[in-house]
Amino acid sequence: MSTEPTHEATGTTRVVVYSKPGCHLCEDAVALVEQVCADLGTTWREVDISGDPELMRVYGEQIPVTFVDGRQHDFWRVDPDRLRAALTA
Repeated sequence: MSTEPTHEATGTTRVVVYSKPGCHLCEDAVALVEQVCADLGTTWREVDISGDPELMRVYGEQIPVTFVDGRQHDFWRVDPDRLRAALTA
């Protein structure tokens, strides 16, 4: 399996958050991403890495990991201003 997030079939998902259950930083990141994306009308999705050994190997120590337009943007914490800037650039 590729460790790069893929866009959905429509090609409209701009933000992907890699996370796992029980991660308080992930919960915070998802809330921030959800708010920024809602404000900007941008699509996003969350990927639970706990069921994928390869994703756990690659991202397990960095979660939450945020991707914007297929490129890694942040890890551990999401800065809403930085995310907003990346989405409006």
